[in-house]
Amino acid sequence: MNQMLALQRPLEGLRRSAVQAKTRAAALWHAHPRELVGAGILTLVAAAAIGTSMTSHQQPAGRSQVAPPAPPPMVVRPLAPEQALKLNAEIPVASGPNPSASPFVFKGNATARTQALNCLASAVYYEAGNQDEDGERAIAQVVLNRVRHPAFPATICGVVYEGSTKLTGCQFTFTCDGSLNRRPDPEGWNRATHVAQAALAGSVYGPVGWATHYHADYVVPYWASTMAKNAVVGAHLFYRWAGGWGQPAVFTKIYAGHEPNAAVLRQSALAAVHIAPTQPGSLAAAIKDIPGAEPLRLAPSMRGNKRVSVRFNLVARTAADQAPHEDYSKKFAASDNLKWSLSSDSVGDNQQPLGRPASASTGSTAAH
Repeated sequence: MNQMLALQRPLEGLRRSAVQAKTRAAALWHAHPRELVGAGILTLVAAAAIGTSMTSHQQPAGRSQVAPPAPPPMVVRPLAPEQALKLNAEIPVASGPNPSASPFVFKGNATARTQALNCLASAVYYEAGNQDEDGERAIAQVVLNRVRHPAFPATICGVVYEGSTKLTGCQFTFTCDGSLNRRPDPEGWNRATHVAQAALAGSVYGPVGWATHYHADYVVPYWASTMAKNAVVGAHLFYRWAGGWGQPAVFTKIYAGHEPNAAVLRQSALAAVHIAPTQPGSLAAAIKDIPGAEPLRLAPSMRGNKRVSVRFNLVARTAADQAPHEDYSKKFAASDNLKWSLSSDSVGDNQQPLGRPASASTGSTAAH
């Protein structure tokens, strides 16, 4: 009972205080209604101004309030390389300033740096391994630009392998065209690694500016006409988004400081099924009737313009193994000679020579 009384006393005090406050507020409202309304309005205006000020400090200049644009897929127009070269040459470089990107600041432990170096060197090697140092540095710069743009992942490996497990969606073609099956040559890999190390240490390749996209000069992606062309370096054309999303002020995203496992990303990319868009007369059209055959889109910059690649998945291989086999000589109306030629039988002892036997008279004439 004593405990219940002890609990009730504070509650009664709170009730009395609430009643007194309500009575005072009512009296104040009746005495000064206009002053209270004005004070409330001023409070709301001040709160709105403070909120706007905080938002303006959080949003970089020139950045829209809407979500960033989604990176377009690498789908190219069905053009011959000669046509693509001509069209690409006709696209002018955007006028206006093209400031160099700021140095990339890597903030992560030794493990994260090892993974980042592997992914960045892979992009440099497979995308520009047949070009000079400028061409390789330009690719590394695009990767680091993307890391700091809100439309892309905040890790280097995330940027490089973005979309690599989707049917058609990889951002860097070497992650979904079979290039990863090819072991890098030591000299080329060392060169790419040195370029990647320098970029992670703050080296900047100025000519491409804040470019976030590029493509080879022998293809024309559908998105090329919607972006601002920044520069041409070697066999690659570099672009940035037109408008506010391509301006330096939006590249403010903070690097995550950690990296996913590069080996796992590589294996996942190799295991994924990738389907290149089918075009009339293309490899995909030629093999469309072969069960399970899948074309792999290859980057001509690394292996020439004539090589193609076809992968047969496990379902197709099993179907081929289980397909009934019919002997060729039985399937077609083959002659006895053709059947013997296609067989592995040895010549019988009673095998007769081809043709008609010579007559006795013909033989004596020939002897003369």
